[in-house]
Amino acid sequence: MSLAVEPLRRRRRILVLGCSGAGKSTLARQLGDRLALPVVHLDIYYWSFGWKPTPEAEWQERVGRLAAADAWVMDGNYSASLETRLKRCDAVVFLDLPRWVCILSVLRRWCRYRFAARPDLPEGCPEKLDLEFLRWVWSFQRRSRQKVLDAIERLGPGVEVLQLTQRSQTRALLEALPGSIGARQPMVEKRGADCRGRSG
Repeated sequence: MSLAVEPLRRRRRILVLGCSGAGKSTLARQLGDRLALPVVHLDIYYWSFGWKPTPEAEWQERVGRLAAADAWVMDGNYSASLETRLKRCDAVVFLDLPRWVCILSVLRRWCRYRFAARPDLPEGCPEKLDLEFLRWVWSFQRRSRQKVLDAIERLGPGVEVLQLTQRSQTRALLEALPGSIGARQPMVEKRGADCRGRSG
């Protein structure tokens, strides 16, 4: 595997994409720490107490406002608002991991958080696991992967793209970054074996 000598150098708006269980939220927090950028977990802004979703029109407006900020590391899929975020980002990290890795991660996450709050979910949204969700994770490659790749392919040459297909590549990315250069800034808005790189 190889990465740019200085991956994500001077990038201010980094979008982290991937299947559930790929490690988007964890990587977003780690990138935020190392690059001193605000971290935006979209799940916190989409869901409210009791797993109640945000109405679509309100959601699109909210995502637009979040993406308009000067700097962020943002994780989450939400395909209907993906283009809005892609138009604003200057880097994309796509965690393109095998589906069995994502399934195992989802199971481990459920064991860890079934009696505790997840830091990337709002209050009143406990970790849940059912057959429907596992099927959704398993079908991500067939249902959504190519759409994400097509959207990334349309990005301009000035957007750095990292497609990571193994956990070891995620670790290598973090090791290639400087250590935390300051306390991570608050979130933008507060609410209750292949590695391909492209840079401009």
